[in-house]
Amino acid sequence: MNTYKTIETITAEGVLSICLNRPEKHNAFNETMLQELTDIFGRVGGMDDVVCVVLRGNGKSFCAGVDLNWMKDVALNTFEKNYRESLYLAECFYTIYTCPKPTIAIAHGSVLGGANGLLSACDMAYCTDDAVFSLSEVKIGIVPACISPYVIKRIGEYGARELMLTGRRINGKEAERYRLVNRSLLSADIEEEIKGIISQLKSSGPAALSHCKTLIDQVSNSLTLKEAVDFTARMIAEIRASEEGQEGMKAFLEKRKPKWMNQVAK
Repeated sequence: MNTYKTIETITAEGVLSICLNRPEKHNAFNETMLQELTDIFGRVGGMDDVVCVVLRGNGKSFCAGVDLNWMKDVALNTFEKNYRESLYLAECFYTIYTCPKPTIAIAHGSVLGGANGLLSACDMAYCTDDAVFSLSEVKIGIVPACISPYVIKRIGEYGARELMLTGRRINGKEAERYRLVNRSLLSADIEEEIKGIISQLKSSGPAALSHCKTLIDQVSNSLTLKEAVDFTARMIAEIRASEEGQEGMKAFLEKRKPKWMNQVAK
C-alpha cells in the first residue's frame, strides 16, 4: 500500500481504518489530502482482505474543512485553475460515495464546511455529542457546491436549505435530528457502537454487501419503477445462483455460520 503524507491507513481484522492526519491543522484538507483520499478509496474494491472502511480524524477534530492557506492560494487562481482544483474536491467525494465496500465515518470535534462532504459521502456516519457541525460557506461569500449532492441526499432539501443558508453551528444531537449522522453518542460509547456495526457487516456476505450498495444506488438514482422491475429481478436471480448466495442459503438451512465468517475471523 502507498505511503501517504496526510492520511494514515491500517488494515486489521477485515477493517481498513483511514485517519485524516493533519492534527496540527485540525485535519483541514488540501490538494494532497484530497488526492490521497481519492487514491485509497479508489483502491478499496481490490482489497480482498477488507470488509469495510472506517474514516476518522486524528487529534482534536474530524476535519475543519478546507485548509485556509490552500483556500488563499486558490482564491488568487484563474477560473480554469479554480475549476481544476474544485474537480479534485468533487472527485474525492464521488469516489468515497461509490466505494464498493461499506464505509463508516466517525466524527468528533470540528466538522466544518467540506468535512460534511466527507461524512455525507460515507454509507453511515456517527459522531460524539460534543461535535460541532457547520455548513458555513455562505459566511465567506461562497457556496457548499461540491458537497451539496451528498449532504442533500442525507438530510433532504429543506434541511439543507436551513443549514446551508444560515450557516449556523449545530452539535451532535442536532446533527442526528437533521439526519446528518445516523447517531450521536457520548465519547465513551461511540467505539462500542462502531464495533457492533462492524460485527454486523462482517456477518454478511462480502459480495452481497457490494451488490446491495449497487442496488441502492441504482434504485435511488437511476431507475424508474418500471425499469427496476427487470433490474431487481435479474440481480436477485444472479446472486441466488452465485457461489456466495448458494453458500449463504445453505448455511441458513443447515443452521451454521457461512464460510465467509471464518475467513473474516482469520
